[in-house]
Amino acid sequence: MTRFLVTGAAGFIGSHVSHRLLDRGDEVVGLDNVNDYYDPRLKEARIARLASRPGFSLVRGDVADRPLVAELFSTGRFDVVVHLAAQAGVRYSIQNPHAYVDSNLVGFVNILEGCRHHGVRHLAYASSSSVYGANTEMPFSVHHNVDHPLSLYAATKKANELMAHTYSHLYGLPTTGLRFFTVYGPWGRPDMALFLFTRAILAGEPIDVFNHGRMRRDFTYVDDIAEGVVRVADRTAARNPEWSGARPDPGSSAGPWRVYNIGNHEPVELMHLIEVLEAALGKKAEKRFLDLQAGDVPATFADVADLERDLDFKPATPIDVGVGRFVAWYRSFYGV
Repeated sequence: MTRFLVTGAAGFIGSHVSHRLLDRGDEVVGLDNVNDYYDPRLKEARIARLASRPGFSLVRGDVADRPLVAELFSTGRFDVVVHLAAQAGVRYSIQNPHAYVDSNLVGFVNILEGCRHHGVRHLAYASSSSVYGANTEMPFSVHHNVDHPLSLYAATKKANELMAHTYSHLYGLPTTGLRFFTVYGPWGRPDMALFLFTRAILAGEPIDVFNHGRMRRDFTYVDDIAEGVVRVADRTAARNPEWSGARPDPGSSAGPWRVYNIGNHEPVELMHLIEVLEAALGKKAEKRFLDLQAGDVPATFADVADLERDLDFKPATPIDVGVGRFVAWYRSFYGV
């Protein structure tokens, strides 16, 4: 049995990862501040499911609270940390940048310090496909340079990768960053497109279709994400003995530091997602076509070759299967 700290355990991905760890008999301590970025009732419902399971306990608190995090690590005896707590959302980072500094930068260094001082054997943490920013070469590879983020959210995720690299280099702390690509599925986030579309279509309201429907996203089903996170957490990051400062590889390091893409590696056009959703709901959407929003990118596409090579895994849930499962959960949870 391994003792895990999972930050953001009341969140979408964090709750799924926690269940997967509990399923195999691990012990999970969750940390979450249960904030109101979106409906806390959904977060509380996720917590209630976890709280009913042996081996799970929850600490309510903020990763940006340095004394709280220090105390948690001093008493927690964690083997592995899965750090998923963060202020999410590209668009919200334009409205409230300070929330991203507090959670994603201050909170992250608190986690790094806890791991460093208390013998944690591996830190796996959430990065994002947003770090690819202005890159246009497809598919996005961890071996590409990612120095041109297009939102503060993306910049904080890139900063997390750099901060982790520093701790891996200075202190030998094994760290692995996971660049998630547009995660969807049951118990999802209400600020994400699939959730917003489902709510609006069932209510007979129009949906906002940005970039006139020409957006392409590597939609990745949450069970695939959770499986990838657990596999990565189990595989302690290792040094790349072939890494060279003369030809620096952005995807590995001379220290125990790695990054991986976790995406479905099959980009789906937004209009096709809407068609699949309409079929699952049995109802057509009224569409309001709009321009690309500030901070958004027109397309994402994950190269998962490193994930497949090192962990013998790649996401594979088809979009129609995943959307169908989401709709079934949505109807059940909201009684629609």
